[in-house]
Amino acid sequence: MLSRPHRLGFALSCVALLCVASGCNRGGQESTAEQATRLPTDHPDDQGRCEANGPQYEVSEYDTSGDDIPDVRKVFLTVGTGRLARLVLVCREADLNGDGIKDVVRFYTDEGRPRSEESDRDFDGRMDQVTYFEHGRVARLEQDTNGDGRVDTKIFYEAGVAVRSERDLAGRSTTETWQPDRWEYFEDGRLIRMGTDIDGDGRVDVWDRDDSRRGA
Repeated sequence: MLSRPHRLGFALSCVALLCVASGCNRGGQESTAEQATRLPTDHPDDQGRCEANGPQYEVSEYDTSGDDIPDVRKVFLTVGTGRLARLVLVCREADLNGDGIKDVVRFYTDEGRPRSEESDRDFDGRMDQVTYFEHGRVARLEQDTNGDGRVDTKIFYEAGVAVRSERDLAGRSTTETWQPDRWEYFEDGRLIRMGTDIDGDGRVDVWDRDDSRRGA
C-alpha cells in the first residue's frame, strides 16, 4: 500500500505565527517588490524581505516569544487621504526559530488575502518553499527538497486540499523548463496512484496504485 509522502506541518506553523498580533484577514493592498525598495531596519542582516518605499508605508515589529527581541515584522500601506485614510497590511514576516533571521514572509493582495509566501523550512538561511494562494487558499506549493536552489517538487491543491504532485527526481528541470518524472495523485489525504517516468521521455513508464481503495 502506498502512503502519502508529504507532511505540511512546517507550513502550518508558519501560518500560525504569521497570524500573531493581528487578524489574518485584515484588509490589504498589493505591493510588489518591483515597486519598492529595501525596508530600512536596525537589523540589516535578518534577511527580511518585506519592503517599503516612502512615507506612505508604516512598519511595526512585535516580540511574540517574550525574549524582548522582535520576531515578527509587518508593513502597512496608507490608502486614501484625510478621514478616509486607513492602513492595509501588505507584508508580514517572522523569525520562527529565534536565530535573528527571518524564515518566512507572506505577501498580500489588495483584498487582504494571502498572495504568496516564501519559507526556509530547514533554517539554513535560504528560502526553499514558495506557497501560492488563490481566493485565500493554498493553490500550489513549490519546494527545493535537496538544497540545490532549484524547484524539484510541486504540489497542487483544490479547495485547499492536496490532490496531486509532480516531482523531478532526476534533476533535469531548470528555471525555464519544468521536467517532472514522478506524478502522484491523492484522495481523502491518501496517495492512491503514482506514475514514474524511468527513461526521461516525459511519459509514465510504471504505475503504482493503492489497490485497497478499489476493494482488491
